[in-house]
Amino acid sequence: MRLRKATLAALVLTGAAVALAIVFGGGEDSVNAKAAEPTTGEPTVSIISPRNGEVQANHAVVVKVALENFELAPRNFNTEPQLGEGAIRFGLNRVPNCVDPEKLENALNSPLGIGRLKGASMDFPKYSGPNGILAEELGTDGHFSPATRPEIFYHELPPGFYRLTVTLAQNNLATTPYHAVTNFQILQKPGHHQKKCEPGKVSSAKAAENSE
Repeated sequence: MRLRKATLAALVLTGAAVALAIVFGGGEDSVNAKAAEPTTGEPTVSIISPRNGEVQANHAVVVKVALENFELAPRNFNTEPQLGEGAIRFGLNRVPNCVDPEKLENALNSPLGIGRLKGASMDFPKYSGPNGILAEELGTDGHFSPATRPEIFYHELPPGFYRLTVTLAQNNLATTPYHAVTNFQILQKPGHHQKKCEPGKVSSAKAAENSE
């Protein structure tokens, strides 16, 4: 009789423990979940502005990006690479206008997989300001503007179509696979009109369609 009562009491206590576990989220699985260390995902970069396909009359643009799982490290700029930190490479190119169709086709069929015409770089002090000055000092002007902040200001941009590439870089500015791309257009000033292309040439608007 005593054994039966002891067994019954044990079952009651076990049932109460299970009920508490259900109410408060206990149990073996939740313990394991709390004990498991959070995993760090791969770095990502997304362009907040300008939006892809944006059309504007202003000849200046503020580029802003958002980063995840990646830390900008101004103090370690242009030094040895460190895991999970580094800088940004901003690259802005104006899509060529009045392009020879054969040249465009060669770019699309490039064995290197480029698939686009690069166009003139805007990564010079004249256009990218302090970042362009830094690029000039480092010898990267005409290729990209380095930055240790998630933004850059381009100004005095001529009208046309543009392709912006934002690439996460290591502290020594070596590229990583993580990047983002956006395309936008700057309109002609009021009273000005873009010169029409000669017959057979491809306009910048058409070339921009193949700039992805």
